[in-house]
Amino acid sequence: MTTELRTERASDYLSQLTRAARRYTDRTERRDRNKAVLATSGVLYADDPERVAKRLARLGADWSLARAIERTPSDPAATAGSTLRLPPDSFGRDVLGLERLIGRNDLTPVAFLEEGVLAARPVGRITVGGPGGGHGTGFLVSPALLLTNHHVLGDPEEAARSEVAFAFQDGVGGGPLVPAVFRLEPQRFFVTDQRLDFSLVAVAPSGTRGEALSSFGRLTLSEAQGKVVIGEFVNIVQHPRGEPKQLALRDNQVVDVLDDFLHYECDTQPGSSGSPVFNDQWEVVALHHSAVPKTDGQGRPLSVDGTVWQPDMGEARLAWKANEGVRISRVLGALRAISPGGEAAGLRDEVFTAGSAVPAVPTAPAPPESAPVPPASANGAAAGANGSRAAYLADGTARLTVPLWVTVGLGPSGFPAVAAGVSGAQPVPTSPPPPLAAPAGPPPPLTAPGAGAPTTARADTVSAVERDVTAALVNLRLAQDRPYYDRTADRAACDAYYAGVGDLSGDALRRALTGLLERTHAPRPRYQPIRLVYPWVDLHQDGRLRSIYSGRDFAPEEFIRADAAVAESRLNRVRELLLRESTAGPAEFEAEFDALEETMPFNCEHVVPQSWFAKQEPMRGDLHHLFACEAGCNSFRGNFPYIDFPGVQEAVRDACGRREGEGFEPQQGKGTVARATLYFLLRYPGLVGDAPQEFPAERLPTLLTWHDGEPVSEYEQHRNAAAAEIQGNRNPLIDHPDWARRIDFTGVWRR
Repeated sequence: MTTELRTERASDYLSQLTRAARRYTDRTERRDRNKAVLATSGVLYADDPERVAKRLARLGADWSLARAIERTPSDPAATAGSTLRLPPDSFGRDVLGLERLIGRNDLTPVAFLEEGVLAARPVGRITVGGPGGGHGTGFLVSPALLLTNHHVLGDPEEAARSEVAFAFQDGVGGGPLVPAVFRLEPQRFFVTDQRLDFSLVAVAPSGTRGEALSSFGRLTLSEAQGKVVIGEFVNIVQHPRGEPKQLALRDNQVVDVLDDFLHYECDTQPGSSGSPVFNDQWEVVALHHSAVPKTDGQGRPLSVDGTVWQPDMGEARLAWKANEGVRISRVLGALRAISPGGEAAGLRDEVFTAGSAVPAVPTAPAPPESAPVPPASANGAAAGANGSRAAYLADGTARLTVPLWVTVGLGPSGFPAVAAGVSGAQPVPTSPPPPLAAPAGPPPPLTAPGAGAPTTARADTVSAVERDVTAALVNLRLAQDRPYYDRTADRAACDAYYAGVGDLSGDALRRALTGLLERTHAPRPRYQPIRLVYPWVDLHQDGRLRSIYSGRDFAPEEFIRADAAVAESRLNRVRELLLRESTAGPAEFEAEFDALEETMPFNCEHVVPQSWFAKQEPMRGDLHHLFACEAGCNSFRGNFPYIDFPGVQEAVRDACGRREGEGFEPQQGKGTVARATLYFLLRYPGLVGDAPQEFPAERLPTLLTWHDGEPVSEYEQHRNAAAAEIQGNRNPLIDHPDWARRIDFTGVWRR
């Protein structure tokens, strides 16, 4: 690789500043919208709903709990330093973290500062030797590798004459610590990417005075989604202008998320290039790489005195208005696309292994963020979409690899999320569902998952399920302080929701409603009855759940704990399968998962059976057709369509209703399930109904008759408002019962 001249490097940096300013300018309208939403609605609403849902999941929360906390009145006299009226043992870092995210509580556990100290240890000041040298920041991301910017260390020759100093900072008493200085060793490993502005270089294992590099720890980088959303405040550990280590703490708000970059407003200074950008859980979310400079009418960066800035003025003379960081998932995606040989291969792989100076965030693993893998060019560089990417190894070679990965973790429905080069596999079993758990006490202990299964895997299962239970019980307790149904507010929300529909009828009304329901269905929560259905959405006014078919009532905690036991059992069965069938492919896993769900169901009913839409989202998690239903009734109905049996016809009878080969008639809730089914047909036209075993068009009169026969209850109005609060859309048959006879449903059936 040809060594760049300093004049070329200065030109590169000027180009980088110009590109950052252009990106910032191009996003002005979107950024202004983000800020307006943050000011009026809050952090849950400025970013894409799916990104927010992933952020909540990473915090151990969900939309239902988030909105329950958001809508629960503040109580200055509440316990645990929170604004919520909950007992102290209900608060973990998940609930406090969620309050902090939403912006209604500035308190944070003391552990936040302790973890911040650990997170700062792997951050060091880089001193670039030779003519035109300067300073930057870098941080250890493996036992041997340091991450910084390309514009700090642009090539192996420059890195070879540079060093990094850790503990270059003031001590607790105010006096300076003795820094530990380490030489960089690019001959062992060096990768750089000009477009994403990062360099990764090996560091000597011992300092100039014999210090061990391992004593400074590392920051584990994660490709998982949900680390930060627009409106959150981030933290930056840095060496501004080469000064002792400093911290920009929570005065740094993310204002925009681009494909490869984050924009945030904070107190960074020149010399902070290469700093780690952290969320409040001290996870690295970005690599700080550039100020967004103020520019003139021609897009040229300006200096602090208003003149056009030139590189020979130095970074300290730049006038800037925001900052830009490279999303850490994009850095990791680029590293995955480059596979060195020999010792360098092992060093690169260590970046993706576990191990951190910072305690791990207690969340279920999330899938890697997808990022396009660039093709390798003939000279060993990986070319980006615009041809500008340059990625080099120390030996001048670059190779592509296609990683094979297998992940098993608790999915949002209580199933494991399993992938082996593919996605979408469904959940596994052999025994009938357990009886309902007692209303009190923790979930039952896990059964042994099979010989050789690691103890930590069993603990992870318990931890994941217990987090679901804890979040659900917090939400349930919050429900006690919320008005069950605010008729005035809901009427206003209803009027605003349908304001654009107008006085339509027939197919025009059907099309208008279908468009409205789809357009406003955001976010689209996945199937999570423990968290989303039982604690609030499906409650009756007395705070109890009632089975949609039998009418039997249950304590919500009973269903929450019973489903948690099922989720644990499912996970154990999956683990047994993985240990026993190491060569099983996606098809075998999917078949096992289907069988598991049938034999170990949750106490939750899809009024439109899951098999009719292949268990796909968002249908599976759509709250408007999910109801509490004891497992026995759930299994008794199966996937039979609704039918009205003539009084003289023989049918199998049960407390849940009547069933025969051609259909199922509920004992209770006919009007409710009719309106839920009609909603589904409007929301997902053409998805179901073409087969006799589903719900063909000639069965429509049955639904309309049930709808007319049982008026909308306050329970349904509560459900409708609660579901709309979580997923955005409403059920028109509850809001406007008379529309059932005005809508032409002909177009909803699959043809």
